[in-house]
Amino acid sequence: MKRTQNRASAWQDLRMDTFRQAGRFSFGVLVKLVLNRRVFRPIVTLRLCQAAARSHGLLWLCLPILRIFHLATTHLAGIDLPWRTEIGSGLLIPHGWGMVISPMARIGRNVTLFHGVTIGQLDLIHPDGQRTTGYPTLEDEVWVGPHAIVVGNVVVGEGSIIAGGALVTRSVPAHAVIAGNPGTILRRGCVPDVSNRAPVDDSDKTL
Repeated sequence: MKRTQNRASAWQDLRMDTFRQAGRFSFGVLVKLVLNRRVFRPIVTLRLCQAAARSHGLLWLCLPILRIFHLATTHLAGIDLPWRTEIGSGLLIPHGWGMVISPMARIGRNVTLFHGVTIGQLDLIHPDGQRTTGYPTLEDEVWVGPHAIVVGNVVVGEGSIIAGGALVTRSVPAHAVIAGNPGTILRRGCVPDVSNRAPVDDSDKTL
């Protein structure tokens, strides 16, 4: 998929992340979530790290400190969420324990990830001994249930639902329900499961 040239600011990302959590945005709501939601704090520090990495001023000098904060917040939340991971606006993590995300994965807008989810690397060893490595892409409004595993060079289509415990190693069409091990299509044409859908637009498109 082609990547668009425009990208929302970290502040706009954070506004939409807050909206997914609370159904509305205000600075007070943001502060309350930071203080009270252990699975929200890593999203905040991820956005700050990415903002600092894109900056050329004083904020860029703060990146090492922000990375330490991010390590601390992910540790306290019990998740592995590398700050370099490309994630669109409106990420929702309802329960984060045991979640592992590869830094090379790509995640779209208004995506929901539950506890125990793995979005990671898959290595294929060919008959001649050569190794190829792939990482997943989750398009907009994908919902991934508890303990589901999505690995390898696969694309999970927009609005699809990955049921809890599913193993996905092949690409998934848009608006499909996937369940089982190996993951199989149970239904097509499903309605995306997006609670508190953040009002993002094409200026925020990451994929």
